[in-house]
Amino acid sequence: MTDQQHPITPSPEFVEQWYDAIDNQSASWKQQLATRAAQWGADQELEACCEHIGDWFATPEYRRAELRAARRPKPPSLKQQALALVEQHEDGWRPAPKDWDTIRRALEALPND
Repeated sequence: MTDQQHPITPSPEFVEQWYDAIDNQSASWKQQLATRAAQWGADQELEACCEHIGDWFATPEYRRAELRAARRPKPPSLKQQALALVEQHEDGWRPAPKDWDTIRRALEALPND
């Protein structure tokens, strides 16, 4: 092993922040730390790709935004989650407690008339 560091290596400060943010009393603390590191590495790679494509297109900002949206999609909104639950119902459907919670939170988010 050499002393040379890989280009995508988190700083000691990042590692310390990640460690402080996880529940290190949990049995899954190693998984939590590894997940944060993997997410950080993937984000670094995505940003490097976005920089690299800058010279390929006349409007690189649009292509970068398109690439980021494709590789880091936003989770469905609460409204979208509740609608999906309702749309996939079948006769005799009984929502699970977590499904009811999603639907209730979506309804509570509606403005009061």
